[in-house]
Amino acid sequence: MQYDFISIFNLELIAVLLALSYLILASRQNIICWYAALVSTSIYTYLYWDVSLYMESLLNVYYFVMAIYGLSQWKKKEKSENSIDIWSFKKHSIIISLIIVLSFISGIFLSETNAENPFLDSFTTWGSVITTYMVAKKILTNWIFWIVINSVGIFLNFDKGLIMTALLLFIYQIISAIGFISWRRSYYEQIG
Repeated sequence: MQYDFISIFNLELIAVLLALSYLILASRQNIICWYAALVSTSIYTYLYWDVSLYMESLLNVYYFVMAIYGLSQWKKKEKSENSIDIWSFKKHSIIISLIIVLSFISGIFLSETNAENPFLDSFTTWGSVITTYMVAKKILTNWIFWIVINSVGIFLNFDKGLIMTALLLFIYQIISAIGFISWRRSYYEQIG
């Protein structure tokens, strides 16, 4: 049992450091962020499955795929002058409604399993699915979405004993605010 805890702790530490690297690099619009995401999401897929947060585990499979997609999208955007985009209020309203509905439906299904906190787990999963797409497309408000999602994620991870990951998500809150300010500045510079 001691060996398992130490192994999980070491894996979590590696995943945390790579995930932190991803976010810092993404906030600076550095394409290398996607490589850090590939490795951290692989580790988190295993860790979340191990603690019965199945939606979080599946989410990290999605993150892995989105890291590949994000890498290709950012390579295309490097050649474009208008790299950061803005969505309309209507589109944001639709996206928020979609996250809520999908979270509710998934939560109902997961309530029939041994999943922990099925509705909150579903919310962080569906919110993250949509928001990761927003990052790949360089939508400015992705940072605001992350602040909300990570607030719930802090509770989920702390509750399951993934203390370093809960701390990571707290740090994400700070970096997300910085990322929003940085991307907003870049957006206004690109539109002149």
